[in-house]
Amino acid sequence: MSDGKTGKTRAEFIEFIVVILLGITAVATAWSAWQGGLHGSQMDQKYTKSNNLASEGNSEYNAGIQTLTQDMMLYNEINSLMIDQLFAESKGDKDELEKIEWKIDELVSGNMSAELGEAFDWAMAETERIGGSVSPFDKEGFVESYFETANELLAASEEMLEAGNANNTHGDNQGLVSVIYAVVLFLLGISSSFNGLREKYILLVVSCVGFVGATVFMLTIPIVLP
Repeated sequence: MSDGKTGKTRAEFIEFIVVILLGITAVATAWSAWQGGLHGSQMDQKYTKSNNLASEGNSEYNAGIQTLTQDMMLYNEINSLMIDQLFAESKGDKDELEKIEWKIDELVSGNMSAELGEAFDWAMAETERIGGSVSPFDKEGFVESYFETANELLAASEEMLEAGNANNTHGDNQGLVSVIYAVVLFLLGISSSFNGLREKYILLVVSCVGFVGATVFMLTIPIVLP
């Protein structure tokens, strides 16, 4: 009689633990699913922002190429006039020399950017120093300066893409956690179908292990706030 009462008490205790664990697992499943959805939403937002930044970066890169090409054409025109200037000086043709100098001044003042002007002055100084022709585009880092904005935007796009990939991974991990919780709910749900305490114990232990494992894994996933 006592053994029967003890067995009934144990069965009732197991049922109580099962009910509590069912409730906790249901809440944890909802939390995991919610977090997975938030990670998915942030992933979409970051992918969209990454694409926008990449588009802007490519536009800036094309603009940089266009500006570089225009500046190269301007420098070639000025350089050609400077050659004509040397020739006019050698011939002592003051009228032609004055005309060429006027053209050069107009091109420099009206078309040359401050950055190109600085590189141009550097090139003239280097040409005089080494006694050979030096181009402004030989200045270290000058050509790269045309693409600074583009490179910054493309780097930001890549960073945003990596952040989106991280959210994708976290969302997949939350999905895995939800699957494990679903298995735990299934095991807890069918435990009442068994009459033997041994079977109930086994299902409860397996459920607890699954719940703890999934919860520990979930705690390693960054939390996203809406």
